[in-house]
Amino acid sequence: MNSGVVYALTAYVIWGLFPLYFKALEQVPSLQILAHRMAWSLLFVALLLAVLKRWSWMRLLREQPALLARFALSAVLLSSNWGIYIWAVNSNHVVDASLGYYINPLVNVALGSVLLHERLRGLQWVALAIAAAGVTVMAIEVGHVPWISLSLALTFGSYALLRKTAPLGALEGLAVETAVLFPLAVAYLFWLSTQGMNAFASADLSTRWLLVAAGPVTTVPLLLFAAGARRMSMTLLGVLQYITPTLQLALGVWLYHEPFAAAKMIGFGLVWVGLAVFLLDGLRAAWGRPATTLPSLDDGVAARPKL
Repeated sequence: MNSGVVYALTAYVIWGLFPLYFKALEQVPSLQILAHRMAWSLLFVALLLAVLKRWSWMRLLREQPALLARFALSAVLLSSNWGIYIWAVNSNHVVDASLGYYINPLVNVALGSVLLHERLRGLQWVALAIAAAGVTVMAIEVGHVPWISLSLALTFGSYALLRKTAPLGALEGLAVETAVLFPLAVAYLFWLSTQGMNAFASADLSTRWLLVAAGPVTTVPLLLFAAGARRMSMTLLGVLQYITPTLQLALGVWLYHEPFAAAKMIGFGLVWVGLAVFLLDGLRAAWGRPATTLPSLDDGVAARPKL
């Protein structure tokens, strides 16, 4: 098996199993888990950069200060995506979270059409319409818009647009984003300590280690994904991405016994049909293009769930 496929598969499986990790921390408030994820991710990324001696990219930030503003905005979107996902998992909405990552590729296409004025092909319009019908069915059933799913898809879709043209690699970009978030996270955790509400201080040793593990848990699959993206076609990478929400859906339904009534099954079914049409169109378009060079580190950002 191609090494790129192994790397990408491993990354997608890890992301798909994320509910197991966050459920193990459900006794910790979601906002505190998010703060620890921000803080420990920066420390782990900084350690990796130090080991790899990859600091030359910082010159680019000095030469182009506007890049920092772009990464500040992407950091807001990233933290919003993380926060919504953590809350969803620990509030028994794993199924809703999985839907967000099923519809994310279609949201990417829609955002590209609206914001980048990209022309959609006929089958892409069909895929969007079918998926929208599925979301509508679920909204009618529950009596409100599935805001968790749409928020996850929109925050990551918007994040992907910003990172798509960013001149930094995945690891370096994450370093900048978490550096922006780090002071806020530390200030919040310090305030909690002064109020006697810091869960880390009162938690048992295993919970503390789980919170510290947020750094490698966040960074390792990202690096595996980046390694895979450089070694395989974007078409295959785009197909493999559905491993993540499929595993999440399976965990939500079979392990955590979240409701999956008939209307939700119909809604998911329509979304899957829309995705099938979307993939068919992508494969047809790929077959009609000449071979290209391997993707760069960030070419696959639209296929990477930022969980």
